Amino acid sequence: MVYETMCWEDTFNLGEKIGQQAKPGQVICLNGDLGVGKTVFTQGFAKGLGIEETVNSPTFTIIQVYDEGRIPLYHFDVYRIGDPEEMYEIGYEDYFFGEGVCLIEWSKLIEELIPSDAATVLIEKDLEKGLDYRKVTVEGL
Repeated sequence: MVYETMCWEDTFNLGEKIGQQAKPGQVICLNGDLGVGKTVFTQGFAKGLGIEETVNSPTFTIIQVYDEGRIPLYHFDVYRIGDPEEMYEIGYEDYFFGEGVCLIEWSKLIEELIPSDAATVLIEKDLEKGLDYRKVTVEGL
């Protein structure tokens, strides 16, 4: 499914809508260049799960766990992972195969660890359509 968003609020709202439908055990790969709105999407997704606390990108901590919603959210940002083996050190399998839902930013960096049934969300800019325009491609949900 392809969505077009025209402002950050649209991207947030799309994330919220998808978060409302999320199920335990889902793994969602969230890809796109720097600054396309992955964190904004995640903030909306968290709201859709009923999470009220501030959601930030866990770039330096690799994972942030939010467990106040209807199901836990495991938010990964693997941008700084140098080797997929580092994921074993943080016990990624407990999250990927746990009771919550995983959102993984920059998932292509750990492609070999991603479950085969994972969904993908790709966010892309198209400057010809405006600075705030985003094309959001959702597969597997």
